[in-house]
Amino acid sequence: MATNTKPAHGALTLVEMKEFAGFPAATQRYIRRALDVGLGRRDAIRRWSRDVGEAASIRAQERMYRRLEHIRTNVPDDSGLDEMEPLMGPLITVTAFDLGQERLPDFASYRFLYERLIGAAVRPWLPGAFCAAAALPHLHPERRRTLLQSISEAAATAPGWSNREPAFFPEWVDKIDVTVEG
Repeated sequence: MATNTKPAHGALTLVEMKEFAGFPAATQRYIRRALDVGLGRRDAIRRWSRDVGEAASIRAQERMYRRLEHIRTNVPDDSGLDEMEPLMGPLITVTAFDLGQERLPDFASYRFLYERLIGAAVRPWLPGAFCAAAALPHLHPERRRTLLQSISEAAATAPGWSNREPAFFPEWVDKIDVTVEG
């Protein structure tokens, strides 16, 4: 008996879109920019930089995100400690960079971005990487507190994770001037 998974896939995509819509505007912008950089979708500096400082930030992000391919190829198939070393160091480093940009205010926005940058297989490793990076001294103590308090007990102690790949990848949307003639 064949089953059609399209309606469920569509419903899950809507859930992802609603989650993204719930993030602050600056977080939405950063996630779209990070996806452009991390997935090589377009020239991020041309698309996203509004000034010299932001262009420098994007160049730093491009350098940091060079680690993503290594991270993607080193996500372990199981939770064995022997397998985590090639993954966790680079994942914590990239996470620390993104948290230091102060555009990802909580675990939910971080998880949303990293599931798309790396893939569904990284889900079990995200709480540990997030907590490690959020506790590093490069962040102001109050920011560390806010970030660490943002991870729910359920996220930190999940007995399992979905292996379904994300379906919604937010992108730049051009503003369209709509004028109504009357």
